[in-house]
Amino acid sequence: MNDRTETDGRRARGDASRSVILERATDLASVDGLDGLTIGRLATAAGSSKSSIATLFRSKEGLQLATVAVAREIFTERIIEPARAEPRGARRLAALLGNALAYSRDRVFSGGCFFAATAADVDSKPGPVSDAVRAALAEWYRYLELQVEAAIAGGELRAESASALAFELVSLTEHANARSLLFGSVAPYEVAGRALRDRLRTAGADPEALELLRR
Repeated sequence: MNDRTETDGRRARGDASRSVILERATDLASVDGLDGLTIGRLATAAGSSKSSIATLFRSKEGLQLATVAVAREIFTERIIEPARAEPRGARRLAALLGNALAYSRDRVFSGGCFFAATAADVDSKPGPVSDAVRAALAEWYRYLELQVEAAIAGGELRAESASALAFELVSLTEHANARSLLFGSVAPYEVAGRALRDRLRTAGADPEALELLRR
């Protein structure tokens, strides 16, 4: 084995270890919040040493930033990427909303939506971690709003304000997440799904597009 092969092997093992640890970190943060995500807490939960985690992330802030980045990738993979199979506008909007409900309902993270859980930690605090959470949520809200704008421009939906309609829709998904966690029930997702379909139907959405919200 030459030096390069040995180095590559160590790097691959390090990447795999980092991936496993971050998967555990995202789940912990969804329950305990980012403030509760410490190197010591993660070491205990992941069955690793504090020194090995400290070597990977250097600091608590480094760990938190890496955790937010991975959670953002998972959010995109579970909600946004599948919806891109649908055309821009009402169909993609319905798919996004249905995926958002499923992502929370299926407990991709133990604490429901990662960003709903961590936003409360950072909403009034400055710093890189707060900025990372805000950026992820701002990107999601804007992407949803763009689909509403496209649907209105294409005559698929009627609304005086795309931003107001997008706000209503995302609020229903977020409240379903919060109420489900509070009461330990999946019923809020069913209620939210009906409310989303009713709101989009009132706005003129095609019934076929609304079926994407039943997934």
